[in-house]
Amino acid sequence: MIALHAESSVAELYQEYVIPTYGRFPIVIERGSGTQVWDENGVEYLDFGSGIAVCSIGHSHPRLVQAIAKQAATLIHTSNLYLTLPQASLARRICGFMGAPGKIFFSNSGAEANEGLIKLSRKFGAGLRHEIITFEGSFHGRTMAGISATAQEKVKIGFAPLLSDFRHVPFNDIPAILSAITDKTVAILVEPIQGEGGIHPARAEFLWKLRTLCDEHDLLLLFDEVQCGLGRTGDWCGWKTITGDDLTPDGVSWAKGIAGGFPMGAFWVRSKTITRPDDSIADLSELLGPGTHGTTFGGTPLACAAAHAVLDVIEEENLLANATRLGHYALDKLLALASPHIREVRGTGLMIGIELTPDLPARTGLTGKTSSQILVTFLHEQHQLAIPAGPNVIRWLPPLNVTTEEIDRAVAGLTTAFETLDTLLAQQK
Repeated sequence: MIALHAESSVAELYQEYVIPTYGRFPIVIERGSGTQVWDENGVEYLDFGSGIAVCSIGHSHPRLVQAIAKQAATLIHTSNLYLTLPQASLARRICGFMGAPGKIFFSNSGAEANEGLIKLSRKFGAGLRHEIITFEGSFHGRTMAGISATAQEKVKIGFAPLLSDFRHVPFNDIPAILSAITDKTVAILVEPIQGEGGIHPARAEFLWKLRTLCDEHDLLLLFDEVQCGLGRTGDWCGWKTITGDDLTPDGVSWAKGIAGGFPMGAFWVRSKTITRPDDSIADLSELLGPGTHGTTFGGTPLACAAAHAVLDVIEEENLLANATRLGHYALDKLLALASPHIREVRGTGLMIGIELTPDLPARTGLTGKTSSQILVTFLHEQHQLAIPAGPNVIRWLPPLNVTTEEIDRAVAGLTTAFETLDTLLAQQK
């Protein structure tokens, strides 16, 4: 147990020693189990954020704890200059989800995985083509390339000049894509379901059209599945929940739920023969050869053992089906609320967005907060955790092994939070 100096609270230590890059809620979480976490005072919360879609089999799952402990006692780390079975077998396992031949690179985060896809695109373009099309409302990470790719102005402020040659177009807008492709375009990078942007799924016809356009113009089709991938939508691949099994991208990035909370990311590259703009011929999955990309910590034996344990639990406990079934159940329950404070409920599997009316700050007098921050704070009073997505959306991202009883409890807490909000609004009149 880590002890505090008697005169310092956790919040005071953060204020003095931690760079303030996050707007943190005043809850000190000490431990977790399943869908529950407990704060420093022993207060229990129902966690429907899961560390932002990370703890896909819940907190401290015994299988994950056991796998980490066993591997830690065997081999924690070795340089990627050498071979290890956990990394090789995990790469084979994830490649098996794709429905097409390809190869994997392991990183430490989703931002790094997207960096790898961006580098792959530039390498494919051979210096002759380098523009990448991304979409309004997207989020691709906090690195310089990630914020350059992200089509949200708020993440870019103060960091100019950004990496050039990203073109942002409206999401789900096929005519916009057609007008954006030029002779310099090399790739299209898209989230099949926008997470940070507010839980907006791509339409099936939109994703299929992107595949067709990439084939016609010799572009790479890249899917950012950092938040929606590896089970959250009820399928290993989020895009397959939308389109079915037949569509195949050229590259995919993952992170978040891949290792249940152990820091890990990955990207997959399709194995196919390509002709680059300089007329050289290569296998796309081997384009990033020795010396072109690397990582110190990516794909360590410990990280890969954690990921194997997570995937084992998802398979053995049939959690893909559970995510589909409980996702429908949660959506039905939320739609039945019919609250005047809800503008829309949308989602796929256990990736659900509740869009609120944007006028809550003005109507409540809480003008220093957004609608999503107001509701999340009221949910804290009901001992529940949810995740804001922009000013007006809260996300439910519970573990894939969530139960109907826990969803009922979450709906009841949300109902009470809305009642608290109604009481506050009545007092304003």
